[in-house]
Amino acid sequence: MAELVGQGQAVRVPLSGTQVRGFWAAWAGWTLDGMDSFIFALVLAPALTELLPKSGLDGSPSHVVFAGSVMFAVFLAGWGTSLIWGPLADRLGRTRTLAAAVACYALFTAAAALAQNVWQLGVFRFLAGVGIGGEWALAGTYVAEVWPESRRKMGAGYLQTGYYVGFFLAAALNFTIGATFGWRAMFLCGGAPVLLALYMLSKVNESDRWAKVAQSTPQANPLRGIFAGQYRRRTVLNAGLVTVSIIGLWAGAVYEPSAIVTLAKQTGHSAVEATRLASFGTGLLSIGTVIGCLLAPVLAERLGRRPALAVYFLGMAVCIWITFGWAFYVPNGLRLFIGSLFFLGLFGGNFAMYSLWLPEQYPTSIRATAFAFVTSVGRFVGAGVNFLIGAGVHSYGSVGVPVATTAVAFILGVFLLPLCLETRGEQLPG
Repeated sequence: MAELVGQGQAVRVPLSGTQVRGFWAAWAGWTLDGMDSFIFALVLAPALTELLPKSGLDGSPSHVVFAGSVMFAVFLAGWGTSLIWGPLADRLGRTRTLAAAVACYALFTAAAALAQNVWQLGVFRFLAGVGIGGEWALAGTYVAEVWPESRRKMGAGYLQTGYYVGFFLAAALNFTIGATFGWRAMFLCGGAPVLLALYMLSKVNESDRWAKVAQSTPQANPLRGIFAGQYRRRTVLNAGLVTVSIIGLWAGAVYEPSAIVTLAKQTGHSAVEATRLASFGTGLLSIGTVIGCLLAPVLAERLGRRPALAVYFLGMAVCIWITFGWAFYVPNGLRLFIGSLFFLGLFGGNFAMYSLWLPEQYPTSIRATAFAFVTSVGRFVGAGVNFLIGAGVHSYGSVGVPVATTAVAFILGVFLLPLCLETRGEQLPG
C-alpha cells in the first residue's frame, strides 16, 4: 500500500476491515499456539507420573523430570521439522498454509488426551510441534505483508503478545480445569483452534504482496534462495540469534512451573495449592512478557534493531541467573522466585524483535521460508540443549543451577549482534 511521506516520516494509514480481520485471525492463532505449547509444561508432572508406570518405566519424581526433558526435546524436534511450512507458504499462499498449521497442532494436541503410554504421548507431541512451529513464521510474515508500513512495526509487537496471552490462558485453564479434571482435560482444550482454522479458510484474505509476486515471478526453490548471495550470511546469523532466544525461553519458561511446584511443596503447600501457585507464576511471567513485546518496536525504532535486541539479551542473562541461580535457593524464597518471573518475562519479550526484524531482511518470494528456517534451526538446537538441561537436573538434583547456566547463551548472542544487518528506517522489501 502506498503511503504519504512528510518530513521523512510515513503518515499513519487507517487499517481496513480486511487488515484488521487478518491481524486478529493471525493473533488468535498465535495466542492458541502459545496456549497449546505451554499446556504441556503445566501438565508435565501429572501426565508423566501416570504414564511412566503404565509404560513399564520408573515413575519417581527424578525420573519424571528426566522423562519430561526428553519429551520436550521430542516436542522441539517437531517444531524444528516445521520448516516445511515456509516453502509451502511461499508457493501456495499465506492464509491456506497458516490454516493448515493451526489445524495440525490443534488436532494432535487434543489427541494427546487419549495417550495410554509415554510413547503415544511422544508421537502426539512431536506432531503437534510440527503444527505449532509453523504458526510464528506464517503469522509474522502475513502481518508484515498485510499491514501498512506506518503500522507494520507496532503490528509485530502486537502480534507477539498473542503467544504470551496464550501462556496466561493455559495458566487460567490449569487453575480451573486442570486442577479439577486433570491433565487429559487440558489437552482436550487444546483442540479448540480447529475452529479458528476453518474461520481463516473462509474469511481471511490472502496477502496482496504474495499474490503479486506469485503471479509475476517464476517459481523457484525458496530454500535455495535464502542461501544465495547476500542472504546466506544473514540467514546463518539470524538462525544463531533465534537459537539463543529459544534456549532461554525453554529453559526459563518451561521449567518455571516445576520449580514453583517444588518450592511450594517444600513450604508445606498441598498439590492443588502448588498447581495453582504455578498457574499464578505463569500468569505473572506472561504479563511481563506482553509488556516486553509492546516495548520491542519502540526500542527498535529509537535504538535500532541490534542495540534493542542487545538490551533484551543482557536483561535475560541477568534475570535468568537471578531467578534460577539465586532466588530458587533462598530459604523460603517462593514469593521471591515468583516475583522475579515478571522481569524474566519482560526481557523474554525479545521474540517480538524477530517478528519485526526478520521480514525486513528478505523479499516476499522467500520471506516465509527464511522466517521458518531460522526459527526451526533454533528449535533443533534447543531440543538438544533441553535434553542436556534435563540430564543436568537429574545429575545435580534440582532445576536451579542447570537452568541458570543458560544465561551464558545470551552473552554469546550479544557478540553476534554487531555482525547482523541493521534495517532501522528501511521499508519492507518487495
